[in-house]
Amino acid sequence: MLKGIPSILSPELLKVLMEMGHGDEIILADGNFPAASHTNRLLRCDGHGVPELLEAVLSLFPLDTYSEQPVALMAKVPGDKVETPIWATYEDIIRTHMQPQIEHVERFAFYERAKKVYAIVATSEKALYANIILKKGVISE
Repeated sequence: MLKGIPSILSPELLKVLMEMGHGDEIILADGNFPAASHTNRLLRCDGHGVPELLEAVLSLFPLDTYSEQPVALMAKVPGDKVETPIWATYEDIIRTHMQPQIEHVERFAFYERAKKVYAIVATSEKALYANIILKKGVISE
């Protein structure tokens, strides 16, 4: 254990966050996301939801201020009537750190983008359309 590090962040996840460079992306995936088939760098965060993990990650992880949309969500399939209240939760968490534009990426385009991200963190999040991509920024201090 270390002081000031959220306990939800495993040593493996901390290592990955440290390894990532400016512009690298990471996905915090819901429990339905096909994470294992979309990456060679899979981290498990079973038993946890995305909002608590997002809060912990953003306490250490700078979002890319050089990108117009450093955050991306999987867009709902057209015609899908499912509610997505988790998106408002994400916006509240993100806006405590910065005020970015949030991109909505079509489902299959999101899957293709997932194949190129630095890592995917698989959670037990039950909310639908709860997948989120974060683009790493720089520390200028």
